[in-house]
Amino acid sequence: MTLPLPPGSRDRDGWHALAQSLPLPRQAYIGGTWCNSQSGQTFATQNPATGNVLTEIAACQASDVDRAVAIAREGFASGEWRDLPPTERKTCMLAWASAIDAHTDEIALLETLETGKPITQTTSVDVPGLVSSLRWYAEALDKLYGETAPNGATSLCIVDREPVGVVAAVVPWNYPLIIAGWKIGPALGAGNSVILKPAEQSSLATLRVASLALDAGIPASAFQVITGLGHEAGRALGLHPDVDAIGFTGSTEIGKKFLEYSAHSNMKRIGLECGGKSPHIVTRDVTDLDLIAQYVAYGVWYNQGETCHAGTRLIVDRAIKDDLLPRIAEWAQRLQPGDPLDPDTTMGAMIEPSHADKVLDYIERGKAEGARLLFGGERVLKDSGGDFISPAIFDDVDNHMTIAQEEIFGPVLVVISVDGVDEALAIANDSDYGLGAAIWTDRINDAHRAARTLRAGTVWVNCYDHTSINAPFGGFKQSGQGRDKSLHAFDKYTELKTTWINLGN
Repeated sequence: MTLPLPPGSRDRDGWHALAQSLPLPRQAYIGGTWCNSQSGQTFATQNPATGNVLTEIAACQASDVDRAVAIAREGFASGEWRDLPPTERKTCMLAWASAIDAHTDEIALLETLETGKPITQTTSVDVPGLVSSLRWYAEALDKLYGETAPNGATSLCIVDREPVGVVAAVVPWNYPLIIAGWKIGPALGAGNSVILKPAEQSSLATLRVASLALDAGIPASAFQVITGLGHEAGRALGLHPDVDAIGFTGSTEIGKKFLEYSAHSNMKRIGLECGGKSPHIVTRDVTDLDLIAQYVAYGVWYNQGETCHAGTRLIVDRAIKDDLLPRIAEWAQRLQPGDPLDPDTTMGAMIEPSHADKVLDYIERGKAEGARLLFGGERVLKDSGGDFISPAIFDDVDNHMTIAQEEIFGPVLVVISVDGVDEALAIANDSDYGLGAAIWTDRINDAHRAARTLRAGTVWVNCYDHTSINAPFGGFKQSGQGRDKSLHAFDKYTELKTTWINLGN
């Protein structure tokens, strides 16, 4: 008997062999069945590392969305999921998480094939991230208590949470599984009927996850997956009068469209986690520059720089800049793109040709505006057919340059020199975004002052991108509204109901 391999233990040849034999899902998951779009239309999904078409996937339209929403609404009204005791919903969600965990390799491989992310990251971070989110929210369900408001002896004022109804979760291509978990966990756990809309660039892994839901006890009406293009299926969900809430992660531009959709339809609740241009401050009093360089490198170049809270603006004191930058350049040399199916690869391919072109256009604009390109920023591995860009470092950047203000969403670090903490904090806050921020300092007063001053949803002190499902995540300003992760995520997918009982005259 051949024993199964431990998750993520294959070598490069083993991953390529599995990729050749792995079935690719092609249909939407509506009402517990696999189906084509009613129009019969499809769209191609490609492998960013090779440029090859992987498969054609159902391109759902408004009529398909209408069908899915009707099923979700009917199921919600029936109470088949909503009215289950929290412990029973918990059991189903834990079973689903365990099934996903048992299929880690194939789910991770599907995500790598479609997004260009290194396989070591999808097996060790992305799939486990989805699993842990489902488990964490499942375990929270029978521990969420209501409230009573203190109103004296003549009345009893009870405050309960109720599911909002039909929820659409619209997730991006950069972390499709992790971010799906941030939304499915609290929305489904609270008793809503959830319709997941993956980005068209990254449908395969989420469809495989959906295939495991029904056997785990998740009713067909409680979880569905609509595949399709954003301006068709996504827009239809945003405008649908019977969708009660949307949890969206993506660009600020599209986030604003969902606010418009809400205003033009039923004023549905919109939770947004959008773009970022996160400042990474290094003060002059720090000592461990080698550690800081590593954090800066992974903070901007992990996931090919396709991370909303990437620390793309390095705001560094002039007194130490010349000592720090060579150390960061050494990391840029190490973190070179490679075959995503090679376990030794730490940086993969850009998601698609048009996005790679956009990143390269920003690099050219940075040079034209007077910034100095110190390292990288070039297409590499051109013979692969894929879209790979080497890590880039710009020095002599002014915070008003385009590359310092706009979200590039690629492996581009811009370095801004300052004299002192006050100037660093002022430049850090001079942005339309406010998702993440960080400061490295050995002075506790500066650490506390920065944490209070920086206008960002998360402020890291002497670290970057440390995270946990029990800590809320979201942004200030045009980085969004509401929070993913933690118990606060339930606020987006539940309504507070007050029941006032008169106890006497």
